[in-house]
Amino acid sequence: MTIVEHGIATDPAVKRLRAAIRDVPDFPSAGIVYKDITPLLAHPALLRECGRLLAAPFKSDRVTHVAAIESRGFPIGALVAVELGAGLILVRKAGKLPRATVREEFTLEYGEATIEMHGDACSPTSRVLIVDDVLATGGTAAAAAALVRRCGAAVAGVSVMIHLASLRGEDRLADARCSAVVAY
Repeated sequence: MTIVEHGIATDPAVKRLRAAIRDVPDFPSAGIVYKDITPLLAHPALLRECGRLLAAPFKSDRVTHVAAIESRGFPIGALVAVELGAGLILVRKAGKLPRATVREEFTLEYGEATIEMHGDACSPTSRVLIVDDVLATGGTAAAAAALVRRCGAAVAGVSVMIHLASLRGEDRLADARCSAVVAY
């Protein structure tokens, strides 16, 4: 599986977004360079561009829902849902949702985790786009895709702000179409 970097590096909007992403060395653990999108979230114009660029490759895919992954995926996922005229599904850490859930355990580049979503968040007629801030090893996005499929829905694709290309996270996403605004 190859990820498509849909933000053209010469596009002024992509340049502005890339410039707003801050590197934080040794977070959350030694040796990891964390890509911090919170400076981007603080600027309305950049936030609007982020939503537009994340949604653009999926405009004609009849997306009915956007599954936004906790926590930085929430604000950008909401923007994408509005841009696509779709509903929003929250994919959260275990124990954070109030009704019956489906859950998936997975490994991260620095540990293990469990995510959940409401079991009735989508149906077999749903086409769900998974949105997050970063695609690293692909564990979280693959787990979110498994949740969507467990509910009988189709995964329309995965759209991320940042792709950490050397970690090859797209390899864990089977046949899902993957798209990123910027890649490092």
